[in-house]
Amino acid sequence: MRSAACLVSRVSYHSRVNDADKPTTTETDRNGSAGRVRIRSIALPTEHGGWGFTLEPILLGLLVAPSAAAWELSAAALGIFLARRPVKIVSTDIVRKRWLPRSRIALVFALFYGGLALAGTIGALFTADGPFWIPVLVAIPFALVALRADAQSKNRALIPELSGSIAMGATVSAIALGSGWDLGPAFGLWLVLAARDVAAIVLVRGQIRRLKGRPTGAAEIYAVQAACVGVVAVAAIVDIIPWFAVVAIALVGVVAAVSLNRPPVEARVIGWTQMGVGLMVVLVTAAGVHLGW
Repeated sequence: MRSAACLVSRVSYHSRVNDADKPTTTETDRNGSAGRVRIRSIALPTEHGGWGFTLEPILLGLLVAPSAAAWELSAAALGIFLARRPVKIVSTDIVRKRWLPRSRIALVFALFYGGLALAGTIGALFTADGPFWIPVLVAIPFALVALRADAQSKNRALIPELSGSIAMGATVSAIALGSGWDLGPAFGLWLVLAARDVAAIVLVRGQIRRLKGRPTGAAEIYAVQAACVGVVAVAAIVDIIPWFAVVAIALVGVVAAVSLNRPPVEARVIGWTQMGVGLMVVLVTAAGVHLGW
């Protein structure tokens, strides 16, 4: 399914703060041993952004188009998201022509998560009521951009961040199509999440620059927020998304305006705020779908 999409779970606004390659003393104490921390850092993504960009399309899909195929595609998407970290480690070590103990551990987890993704995809092939693979094909170019950046350790650049998050959003379209939705509304849901992701990534990058005492680029951030609202408004006019979704993206812009006019906050606070914003977009959009607004 949008497996290829999610596979780029690289979403990253918090990877700046939570570098999984560098477990802290606190983490070591909390888990009892450095070995356990090392395995956890390989097996589980640590950045909030990655979890948010993955779970938002899954949650929205399950809320608006629940079905057996929806659960299977959700499992596949989650499996590919979890595989992203160990796959990155293995690919990076191969590119650098080295094979370390962590490489073997990463390979085991990559195969396990890949098996989960494969099982979910195969299940959906038997239960889906529509061509859920279409969004996957559309998302592949975006996924490849993000995967290449991962392998080259350049995943924090703007284009890979945007590409990864947009690719991951294909999950919601795959779920909707697999549950029998028409192509237009299914892709409309993806458009809503893509607009949210672009607005969020541009804002967060500006907030991080501001936190470091560098120019924020507020004018550019406001322009991006307005453009995202405009795009989803056009989609609502042609009736492929509910107007509630436009309201949700407009609220994302309000959050941006408030954030840029308040004192800088820690990156961790930025991350949790964006998690809340993402949940808001999902719930408001789902309400719009069910109410027909």
